[in-house]
Amino acid sequence: HVWRAPRVVTMYRVLLLATLALGASASEAVRSTAFRRPARSVVSTIQASTVVTPLPASVKPGVVTGKALIDLLQHAKDNKYAIPAVNCVSSSSINACLEAAKKSKSPVMIQFSRGGGQFYAGKAADNTDDAASIAGCVAGALMVRETAKLYGVPVVLHTDHCMKSWLPWFDGLLDANEAYYKEKGVPLFSSHMLDLSEEPLDENIAICKKYLERMSKVDLLLEMELGVTGGEEDGVDNTDVDNSLLYTQPEEVWEVYKALSEVPDGMFTIAAAFGNVHGVYAPGNVKLTPEILHNSQKFIKEKLGTDNDKPVFFVFHGGSGSTRDEIRYAIEAGTIKMNIDTDTQWSYWDGLRSYEAEFRDYLQAQIGNPEGETKPNKKYYDPRMPMRRAEEFTAKRLSEAMDDLNSVNSVA
Repeated sequence: HVWRAPRVVTMYRVLLLATLALGASASEAVRSTAFRRPARSVVSTIQASTVVTPLPASVKPGVVTGKALIDLLQHAKDNKYAIPAVNCVSSSSINACLEAAKKSKSPVMIQFSRGGGQFYAGKAADNTDDAASIAGCVAGALMVRETAKLYGVPVVLHTDHCMKSWLPWFDGLLDANEAYYKEKGVPLFSSHMLDLSEEPLDENIAICKKYLERMSKVDLLLEMELGVTGGEEDGVDNTDVDNSLLYTQPEEVWEVYKALSEVPDGMFTIAAAFGNVHGVYAPGNVKLTPEILHNSQKFIKEKLGTDNDKPVFFVFHGGSGSTRDEIRYAIEAGTIKMNIDTDTQWSYWDGLRSYEAEFRDYLQAQIGNPEGETKPNKKYYDPRMPMRRAEEFTAKRLSEAMDDLNSVNSVA
């Protein structure tokens, strides 16, 4: 355990690799023009808000559900901002999200995927019948419920993509919500997502409606997906999907809206595809058409014969690397949530990388560093040190996303 400068493979590098999976995050590198999607003709009229209407009285610090959740989403739509949603796989990544929300005075959505839930429970845990995936999501949700109120901002608890073959995981989550509701009078989570976009439209709608009928009884909101988000994320691989499926038609959005609106007390949002792709790609490879969202709102307004210009709550998937104008033009069409995953994964790693580079000579052995052969290094290899750096980088990147989404100071 004596420090030797030439040593290449270090104990810390093993620790670093083990720590890598602990969080979601992002850095300035991702924001460089080399990684940003090119600006298109889309131009947003949204300016940084200086005055935001007060939050509804129903929206309190901590996890929001039911009517309070709908009130928060309507507040976002009315004030032209969207809530960032981050996939979390550890308490560390959760803490980074809550820190960013507190510093930016913005709501935040903490969400778990099926694979992320399994990681949270521990990769050695028995995952027969999705037991670990369910338990990890529940454990993460319980942690958020205990700590979110300490940050002074509203928090939405959500789970991400669930395809048809993963419905047993979804059922287990609903079981947990119903048990929690029976005891507490509120659901454990705020909302869940069903992604049946690979199924025929009629089947997609029928299954979503069936589940919304169950969810509405315990004040849960359903997020459903129309069309396909390209790319790959957490076990969902659409890299070779038919390009036509990346673009939803207004008539399809109307069919969903009409069917789900028939559910008594049903609450839902729609992730309508408009060329979205998970991941970061070279300029020119992704063509977003947020006009689809604007056209869908107009179409449904006419069908309903309402004065409401934006009757639908839209969700934006595959947004990493999007330009601010593209993001804000989508927000103008009633987008109230945007997923931030690829960029936040990068920032968490970038924080770890930054820490290792700065303290490399103190991370080669337990004892011995440039200050002396008998100097201890415990305070440098304490896992909390690199993890904290990763949290700081992630909170910074997420705060930048909140600025892009116009949600900064929305809960001030």
